[in-house]
Amino acid sequence: MKLTNKIGVIVDSFGVGVRDGLVKAKEVGADGVQIYAVSGEMDPAHLSGTQRRELRSYIEGLGLEVSALCGDLAGHGFQDAEANPAKIEKSKRILDLAAELGTNVVTTHIGIVPDDTGSRIYDSMQRACEELGVYAKSMNAYFAIETGPERAAHLKSFLDTLSTNGVSVNFDPANMVMVTGDDPIAGVELLRDFLVHTHVKDGKRLRPVDPRDVYGYLGYGKMDHEKIAEMAASGAAFEEVPLGQGQVDFPAYFAALQRIGYTGYLTIEREVGANPEEDIRQAVAFIKSFKEQ
Repeated sequence: MKLTNKIGVIVDSFGVGVRDGLVKAKEVGADGVQIYAVSGEMDPAHLSGTQRRELRSYIEGLGLEVSALCGDLAGHGFQDAEANPAKIEKSKRILDLAAELGTNVVTTHIGIVPDDTGSRIYDSMQRACEELGVYAKSMNAYFAIETGPERAAHLKSFLDTLSTNGVSVNFDPANMVMVTGDDPIAGVELLRDFLVHTHVKDGKRLRPVDPRDVYGYLGYGKMDHEKIAEMAASGAAFEEVPLGQGQVDFPAYFAALQRIGYTGYLTIEREVGANPEEDIRQAVAFIKSFKEQ
């Protein structure tokens, strides 16, 4: 197996701002970058046309390209029908910005997909994703749902209800391992027709956990004192660790991506750690070792 995929880095993982983060991404050997575009300096509402063109020129001048933008709006994703119109509108504006920066992928969390397909929350999420998917498809683009909150088979069953693949998948193997205990290799095969972007991250599952305690859920979260005490006593449910030190079987995972013909980015995400820059540098070297085999 010899990987040929380009390597990306989430700029925000460096914690130094966008421009300095872009420079660091180049320094650690990345080919491209993913950038959060929800608030602050990257909020589409704060970027004029001139600023967008200047930013794209700056990125290209560093010899980088944008693998994706992150458009995660939090707050239970699209579970709340009352909040959805504003969130859908902002998501569309983030996709517009992505196109101007040279990418057709916006990654996001949509909230945990309920088991009950007849529930109000399921209906709210389905309607929102249908509208977003149609909009993205009109631009030959994708809103990519990050894996983790539910098992791959359940996510696929939800995606199959939509009329287009404009809503697809950003595959994060560590989220699957840490939260649901799902198998990323089987997940790649299940979601092969929807996989448009990936995160490269590693982690360990320390004990079973309710995904609602990790990602939140509309109407859930007011825990009684007994449950709070129980969670505190049991300690952390999972741990994100540097690549190769967790429970993601990367040789098998990368081989699975090759089997389905995935040619997109392998984008490094590092959300914890005292020295993220060094962790990211080592992660780039880790991925490159599979390019040399």
